[in-house]
Amino acid sequence: MGLFDKLKNIIKKKEDTEGQETLEKYDKGLEKTRDEFVSKLNVLGIKYTKVNEEYFEELENILIMADIGVKTVMDFMDRLRKRVKQENITDTNYLKEVIVDELFIIYVNGENITSKINMVDNGPTVILVVGVNGVGKTTSIAKLAYKYKNEGKKVMLIAGDTFRAGAVEQLKIWSEKTNTLFYGKENIDPAGVIYDGLEEAKSKNVDVILVDTAGRLHNKVNLMKELEKINKVIGNLIPGAPHETLLIIDASTGQNGIMQAEAFKEITNITGIILTKLDGTAKGGIVLAIKEAVNIPVKFVGLGEKMTDLITFDIEDYIYGLFKDMM
Repeated sequence: MGLFDKLKNIIKKKEDTEGQETLEKYDKGLEKTRDEFVSKLNVLGIKYTKVNEEYFEELENILIMADIGVKTVMDFMDRLRKRVKQENITDTNYLKEVIVDELFIIYVNGENITSKINMVDNGPTVILVVGVNGVGKTTSIAKLAYKYKNEGKKVMLIAGDTFRAGAVEQLKIWSEKTNTLFYGKENIDPAGVIYDGLEEAKSKNVDVILVDTAGRLHNKVNLMKELEKINKVIGNLIPGAPHETLLIIDASTGQNGIMQAEAFKEITNITGIILTKLDGTAKGGIVLAIKEAVNIPVKFVGLGEKMTDLITFDIEDYIYGLFKDMM
């Protein structure tokens, strides 16, 4: 049984269980990308009944337009050509299944990828959240707070973005809306605020601490020093923390989002990515491009405005969302 058939079986099982709701979110959230991408792929299959060089060239353009990224597309096309030759594939209809196979393989790449958050058993789990301003950082923190609060955990938000006008107040409002604890002060050293916030969180036996940070990427040296100091303060107070450093990227920015991921990877240890606004773009291929460019797993995706629309990333559900019309 090929990978495409295995994926179909996995999806079928999910459709028959509690996984149905999540599948529906991926289905709806990736609609724009699917309409743009798969419809072009289907037209290509009608235009060419046999696999030839013209077919490959047009396919390459379709993949690049889906924002999968030039390097990823080139690697993918090499693999596809090789497989077509080895397996003597001539039928473009069958080749569509092979395309799904290979895109899945490119993301997984033989690794055991997990989207699980590293939760600790003893003491609080500290999640540091980074990203440039305007990508949905504060609302993502609020959605994570809502998620963990609903799982029965005691949650605190710490406002480490202390100098941006309104940032502390904005996070405070979200803590009130999500009924979670809050710590923050304006216009003082972020590391100091985070230190005091962590002390308070420990005294109140908090389970999950979500720490906001500044998003000033234009001055990488200063941000690097600030994040180094923050990491040191957190690690001294809570050994092994931060347990996760999540980078927020707006999916609709496409290649610009990949550049942000590369820049942040240079200045701090990113453990996972949250892709926001995936439902509002036809550039859903960025999921594959980011993994290829920085080799950091996507841990959550934003597939809507509601508090419950930030969901754990699942590569099988994502492939379903992209190719459901072919399955």
